[in-house]
Amino acid sequence: MSATTPPHAPTAPVSATAAPSVNSFQVDLRGLVDLLSHHLYSSPRVYVRELLQNAVDAVTARLAHDPGAPQRIRLTATGDAVVMQDSGIGLTSDEVHTLLATIGRSSKRDGLENARQEFLGQFGIGLLACFVVARQIRVVSRSARRPGEPPVEWLATDDGSYTVRTLPHDAHPEPGTTVRLEPRPGAEEWTDPDRVLELARDFGSLLPHDVMFTGPDATDRPVTERPAAWDRHHPTPTARRVALAGHCSRVFGFSPLDSIDLDLPVAGVRGVAYVLPAATSPAHRAVHRVYLKGMLLTDRADNLLPDWAFFVRVVLDTDTLRPTASRENLYDDETLAAVREALGVRIRQWLAELAAGEPDRLASFLAVHHLGVKSMARHDADLFALMLPWLPFETTDGQATLDEFVSAHPHVHFTRTVEEFRQVSPIAAAHGLGVVNGGYTYDADLIALLPQVRQGVTVSELDAGAVTAQLDPVEPRQELALAGFLATARTRLDALGCDVTLRAFQPVTVPALFLDDRQARHERDRAAAEEGADALWSDILGALRGSAPRARLVLNHNNPLVRRIAAITDGELAGTAVESLYGQALLMAQRPLRPADSSLLNRAFLGLLEWATHPVTARQTDTSEEGDK
Repeated sequence: MSATTPPHAPTAPVSATAAPSVNSFQVDLRGLVDLLSHHLYSSPRVYVRELLQNAVDAVTARLAHDPGAPQRIRLTATGDAVVMQDSGIGLTSDEVHTLLATIGRSSKRDGLENARQEFLGQFGIGLLACFVVARQIRVVSRSARRPGEPPVEWLATDDGSYTVRTLPHDAHPEPGTTVRLEPRPGAEEWTDPDRVLELARDFGSLLPHDVMFTGPDATDRPVTERPAAWDRHHPTPTARRVALAGHCSRVFGFSPLDSIDLDLPVAGVRGVAYVLPAATSPAHRAVHRVYLKGMLLTDRADNLLPDWAFFVRVVLDTDTLRPTASRENLYDDETLAAVREALGVRIRQWLAELAAGEPDRLASFLAVHHLGVKSMARHDADLFALMLPWLPFETTDGQATLDEFVSAHPHVHFTRTVEEFRQVSPIAAAHGLGVVNGGYTYDADLIALLPQVRQGVTVSELDAGAVTAQLDPVEPRQELALAGFLATARTRLDALGCDVTLRAFQPVTVPALFLDDRQARHERDRAAAEEGADALWSDILGALRGSAPRARLVLNHNNPLVRRIAAITDGELAGTAVESLYGQALLMAQRPLRPADSSLLNRAFLGLLEWATHPVTARQTDTSEEGDK
């Protein structure tokens, strides 16, 4: 707010050398309050924070001027008005005009710069936010710097006007300030005494000066509750853990799996991280509760921790981080980046401490949050080595840690997709081939890091050739006898980009195995795109044609069904049977079906039905004809 500027002087003729006129901005208070309430602040509730902030800063300023000064802050709500009283530094008549009536002017910026880190407010919006709920604001203040001057009253209304006058000495006998808000129509819910006390405790429970609340019943209730939960003394570690669990339940609504102390004086941070008791998605943005010098800044800070630390929720107090202009989140700058890194290091240290001394607690944590630890371990080889005996992976030996797995399989094969693993795991296990499923989040990256943390271990991605090489070859004489059948099978599947190979492998119940790798899939996708492209794109895609190995359908010579199919003399029927084996192998591998694969499955199914029913239909027709005769 600013006083109305004088009318402009008559405009003189402008010459080429005339100096530009200087004018003042005009501020529409109603429009500015609307901007604050609908765009800068998320809720009218912030007016209580602004009152507390001003009172605490005033007391802090007076202590800097007079270390022996009283430290009194009282918030009163009667339903008809909200009153904040403090024994702070107070204001003179000139300061009232300068600081309360000028938008953007802050005492923390003007004259107290060297002590600014001690103050909560930094943006000079001041009491303006109170107009979000107030129709009228009355400030009576007496300066501690000039105690001989009378108190001054500043009275402002939401239409943008204000008055300033001096009052008798007995109107405010002691230095300090009293702010009285009268609610605007429709804002009564925000000035209800119970709501005011709730908001005051939510915002100000950790403030450095004691704050008392008085309601309509004239009973005093404390607003502040110090020390903070993480700074309180407890007789045993177990008692402290139980107390912190209760604090977490009140703040976040869950009982934590564990708690992590965040005592980082260098980073200006003190608090606690609570470990979620149930798994959560890494994509879910975690929100944390942050206090700035004891005042609640936000309970929805989503940029405080590294993305991998999605398994904890944090409550902390800081004196180093900067708030945004609305004071409802953290300003993302280099300081926050440094604090974020320091908090990540502390969470890693906690995991290392569990691994070294409390394996049972670590096992309980990993049973729920192994995904978050895997995410961390990708960027921290030491942590990965530390967690090897604990992190679970899906392998051909069952659920196992990599530490256990590499002791039995120095050469580790892995698949990049879950489908590939499910496809080859029964055969690989039967033939002693060690395979790890790398299809889950972060697993392939960690498996690739194994040689860095375990000497003598080699890692390679499993491909169709490696699996085929592990399977027993069929005797040349037997394979030569089936050359005609194999030629028919290869001809029928050639258009699908699939070769046919004959092997003998376990388990015998598996008639056929579909094998391919990423290169083969890329080539098939390229060929499919080429078929559906126009001439230009067809030429471009054709130029990208590679010599990558094709997919393979490996027929199991040990399977009785395959042997019977190989003995079929009808070429068309044998081809249909091979197509059926191909479709069944795709389904067993849980591979997504292309349109050509679906068409083949339908064609093979109908072909087999026709073959199975044709002889019966023919016999029934012949019998019927003989009966008619």
